[in-house]
Amino acid sequence: MYDVVIIGSGASGGAVAYTLCKTGYKVAVLEKGRLIRRDEFSKDELAYCRRDLVTPNLFDEYHTIEEKVDGKWVATPTYESGWSFWNGNIVGGSSNLMSGMLHRLHPDDFRLKSKYGEIEGANVVDWPISYEDLEPYYDLTEELVGVSGHYEKHQYEPPRSRAQFTQPPTKENAVVKLLDKSCQKLGIKSLVTPRAVLSRDKGDRNACYYSNFCGSYGCSSGAKSSSREALIKPALATGNLTLLTNTHVKYLHSESKDAVKYAMAVDTVTGKERRIEGKMFVVAAQAHESSRLLLNSANKYHPHGLANTSGEVGKNLIFSGGGSGQGELHKDSLKDIKFEDLMTTGLFVNRSILDWYFVDDWWDGKFKGGSVEFMFEHQNVITRARKNNYKEGKLLWGKELGEHVVKRMTEQKSIRFEIFNDWLPNDDCFVSLDPTHKDKYGMPVGKLRVEGHPQDVKVGKYIAKKCEKILEEMGAKNIYSSVSSAPPQNLVAGGCRFGNDPKTSVLNKYCQAHDVPNLFVADASFMPTGGSVAYTWTIYANAFRVADHIVSVLRTVA
Repeated sequence: MYDVVIIGSGASGGAVAYTLCKTGYKVAVLEKGRLIRRDEFSKDELAYCRRDLVTPNLFDEYHTIEEKVDGKWVATPTYESGWSFWNGNIVGGSSNLMSGMLHRLHPDDFRLKSKYGEIEGANVVDWPISYEDLEPYYDLTEELVGVSGHYEKHQYEPPRSRAQFTQPPTKENAVVKLLDKSCQKLGIKSLVTPRAVLSRDKGDRNACYYSNFCGSYGCSSGAKSSSREALIKPALATGNLTLLTNTHVKYLHSESKDAVKYAMAVDTVTGKERRIEGKMFVVAAQAHESSRLLLNSANKYHPHGLANTSGEVGKNLIFSGGGSGQGELHKDSLKDIKFEDLMTTGLFVNRSILDWYFVDDWWDGKFKGGSVEFMFEHQNVITRARKNNYKEGKLLWGKELGEHVVKRMTEQKSIRFEIFNDWLPNDDCFVSLDPTHKDKYGMPVGKLRVEGHPQDVKVGKYIAKKCEKILEEMGAKNIYSSVSSAPPQNLVAGGCRFGNDPKTSVLNKYCQAHDVPNLFVADASFMPTGGSVAYTWTIYANAFRVADHIVSVLRTVA
């Protein structure tokens, strides 16, 4: 029997495993995917982006997605739509594949209801903890996992206990000179983006080698601050971690109301099942799958799902609101910087804008805004070559197509912005069990209803107009933006929100199940609201906080 069994090896599972193993406890991490070593990662667009090398085949394992059609909810299996909600089923999870643009939540993100009051149609609540509770763990993540950047004071930049980042910013493309100058002219403050990428060597991890491919790809230098590199590897080195790969947990078995006895797991290669026992269990399978696992763990002691006497498991699922936009910087019209410098590959844009994180000057009053990241368009060659190959509404072909693609690749470069704003929790965004569809292991698949709140789109469009003005000032052409209520599959949270009241929340403030004391949920499931930044830094920080509490509990029961 292990002291702690952890389901999932991503950012949260890795942080818990690291802390417990370093403290001397025996831990098992059950990972559905396989281990890909550092030197195995490649930049193969076909493998990673078109053939889903690191995610399940949708005909074997899938979800059903509910969307409103003509006023009725219609569920479509993802093997029909091709809309995958799997994210990096490998050791280290999706932290291997992130772009690594990280921000802390703002202190007011922890008290949105207190700041703005009720929002019609939204289930906004304050968090049971404050920014001050989490700040030491943001700092720990920065040092231990590795976050590069440069702190500059800003009204919406959260306070820090450490004056400056432990790693300086990654190298920047010359376009930042043009971007910064344009923002300054418009009265906008551009900030250096904190990034989960090492700019200097750290232990056995090498600094970034600027391959030009971060998002969607694993890192072959160890520079990206993934759970696999920063946490799982050193946890294994303690001798206290048993890493069980290709191990999918079907359900958690309980033989009483207040304790999980074992995890029923299946070997994804051989199909053999086994029981894995532990004193404590930590679910860290990614928010929608963590809820599904708890619901699939129903039995006579927990008829509505494990830890679900509140009926809240799966409810208030959140994604990230916002959208994106883009413009083209052309050789014949570029200003302030040299075109050769713009075309230098690999270097980051590394700029964020927080000026609209909270908005007090709009015509219908104050509202929660969002953050913006600037970057170049993704460098996937196939994707870039396929874009905009039309002239006067007709598809280009032959020599004309070839000349068009070469010109696009060599005489212009597209700069992109991504907007992150709150996805307001609401009654029509949740995960449940599909009553008719099952995966290849015989378990009901998750059914995700993914309706957003109208406010999300309103905020995104407000910010998109501001960003388009920046691109205009930079001299970009063919500017456009797209903001919709469609959820990004790689940014999912909620479903097991934490709180002080067992009647309205699944977990207590330490992410321990109200109903089942030896069960914790450490991934982004705990979040009642998501803030207006990507979740990864908060997931890491909170998981370290949860791990410290688990250690204190283990010590009292030893």
